[in-house]
Amino acid sequence: MALSDADVQKQIHHMMAFIEQEANEKAEEIDARAEEEFTIEKGRLVQQNRLKIIEYYERKEKQVELQKKIGASNLLNKSRLEVLKAQEAHIKNVLHEARQKLSILSQNQAAYSKLLEDLICQGLCQLLEPSLILRCRQADQALVEQAISRAVVSYKNLSGRDCKLEIDTANWLPAEICGGVEMLTKGNRIKISNTLEARLEMLAQQMLPEIRAMLFGANPNRKFDN
Repeated sequence: MALSDADVQKQIHHMMAFIEQEANEKAEEIDARAEEEFTIEKGRLVQQNRLKIIEYYERKEKQVELQKKIGASNLLNKSRLEVLKAQEAHIKNVLHEARQKLSILSQNQAAYSKLLEDLICQGLCQLLEPSLILRCRQADQALVEQAISRAVVSYKNLSGRDCKLEIDTANWLPAEICGGVEMLTKGNRIKISNTLEARLEMLAQQMLPEIRAMLFGANPNRKFDN
């Protein structure tokens, strides 16, 4: 039985309505999936940028902390250098006062004469030469001549050697020094300075750790004394 035009149109409308419904459902499904994927991607991007921002500010915070530590270290080093500079200046003042007091030694002729004898004998034992040139202050010439004779005897007793000492009257030691002698081999190849200033300087270098400890106390951070 053939369908009438009305039935055909009815079936066509029915099919079109079904297709449209399927299309709408499919479009809704695609929209829902797209919305879900958009939400997921948006969350991923937000989290990614959030982590980047956190990492950026953590790096900035570390840089600020590092700058603070560097600044504090620089200030600490600066203060330590200032303390060391003040300590060195104080040590120099102490040694200067000690040097000024050395001049008092030569005022006591008996004690100074014995000191000259010991200094000359020590120089003889260090050089062990048969003949030496001796320099002194011009004001000390008489005392040095007396001390030489005694020092040569002491040297002979200690070493079993003789030595001829000659005072260099053409080259006196400066009058402003506190005293003592210089001893030279022939040709001035070797010189030993046994002036009071030289002895003070040597003693100061040897006792520098003890001097620091006496003046400023023991340093808890010092591992080695030098």
